[in-house]
Amino acid sequence: METLFAVFANVLELDGQGEPVNEKYAGRRAATWLYRYCTGRMPEGEAELESWEVALY
Repeated sequence: METLFAVFANVLELDGQGEPVNEKYAGRRAATWLYRYCTGRMPEGEAELESWEVALY
């Protein structure tokens, strides 16, 4: 769960007022990580996760 949340938070972008601008994309990347974790492979058509997306801080 920690890595799943990290992927979402690392990908999420906020505008000047602190509102998310790419929430659906961040959610899709987090779901991609979960899919890979559960199946051992990436979903068809999804780009490989970048190291900065899964980094834990």
